[in-house]
Amino acid sequence: MKTSLLAAGFVAAAATAAFAEPEKYVLDPSHSQIVFSYNHLGYSTGYGMFSGFEGEIMFDAEDPANSSVTVSMPVMSMLTGWEARFGHFMSDDFFGATEDEMVTFTSTSIEVTGDTTALITGDLTLNGVTKEVVLDAVLNQAGEHPMEGKPWAGFSATTTLVRSDYEVGAFAPYVSDEVAVQISLEAMKAE
Repeated sequence: MKTSLLAAGFVAAAATAAFAEPEKYVLDPSHSQIVFSYNHLGYSTGYGMFSGFEGEIMFDAEDPANSSVTVSMPVMSMLTGWEARFGHFMSDDFFGATEDEMVTFTSTSIEVTGDTTALITGDLTLNGVTKEVVLDAVLNQAGEHPMEGKPWAGFSATTTLVRSDYEVGAFAPYVSDEVAVQISLEAMKAE
């Protein structure tokens, strides 16, 4: 009798796991960055960064293709390392940005390509223009955070954007139209 109850318990647990829903994770803004780079007239590589942004991942560890991600950040939270460059980027030459203008990304599909890799397709809205982009993503690690004592996950991803697609293509091709993007973020399981 004990054996059949134990077996029934395993079957019930397996059935529950098979139909498990994605779990909500929220980004850790202190350990999440988006770094972009571009060629400046062939003389140098310019860099910028977004940090401290918000977002959530609906993470399905059993079926990663069933996961999703949304991220948003104010355009004016961009860091360039030089106040005059930031001012120029926010000017009408580029963004003509206002305080409430946001950059957003919402995934539309995830194609698992390996044990820890996936292609995340989604809609990127930048400068009022929405285009589909594909992120080449890696799950760096998932498990209990050693200091926080709760489930945590870390991801990295890369993509290339074309500035002129988002109507911020000033000075191309002298300043490269293509912008390389590197993403590194951590997310904690929501309370």
